[in-house]
Amino acid sequence: MRASTARAIPHALTARALAALAVCAALAAPAEAEGERAGVFDYFVMALSWSPNWCAREGDARGSDQCDPRHDHGWILHGLWPQYEEGWPSFCRTDQRDPTRRETAAMSDIMGTSGLAWYQWQKHGRCSGMSAADYFAAARAAYESVTRPPAFHRFGETIRLPAQVVEDAFAEANPGLTDDRMEVTCAGEMIAEVRICLTRDLQPRDCGPDVRRDCTARRAIMEPVR
Repeated sequence: MRASTARAIPHALTARALAALAVCAALAAPAEAEGERAGVFDYFVMALSWSPNWCAREGDARGSDQCDPRHDHGWILHGLWPQYEEGWPSFCRTDQRDPTRRETAAMSDIMGTSGLAWYQWQKHGRCSGMSAADYFAAARAAYESVTRPPAFHRFGETIRLPAQVVEDAFAEANPGLTDDRMEVTCAGEMIAEVRICLTRDLQPRDCGPDVRRDCTARRAIMEPVR
């Protein structure tokens, strides 16, 4: 994993960083349910995944096209998830038709692959009560509404940094985002995702208690964009 070659985080990102806690919070999340009625939810969680880390953990072994360097992927859209104030629906019953291959393929520029777009529709999009076209349009609008800090694209090698620095960078780039409106998650030692809570109108809002489970690792890994 090249941990021994990871250099220190550049000074430009440490200016607003707070000292991270020693361990990740261990709050248990409520179990997800399945098969609820579409359109009944309170808000959205938008999950942004750091693609180079996912590729290092899983994507390369799968031979995922998302990991091909020609794409230059950084923060990609993992999904836009309908959420209750506590818990979340999944695989909802809906009368809306499934998306076409063309519709899922059109999302691959921000989601990495059409396969991910298809799965996200099946598990989460159906719960929105929207048509597939409207759900994907909302997901794209949510993704484009958030500025992804460009500094992360400039790292030329693996780095280690406090997970809090990632959250601070998003807050600095997006004045409407605060600690209560997003979380950073880790997978092992790696930064995994930034999850941002949005109203049904796609405006930032406070997260429910089960979403507030930030990773607080002091030396989390971020692989560079390929």
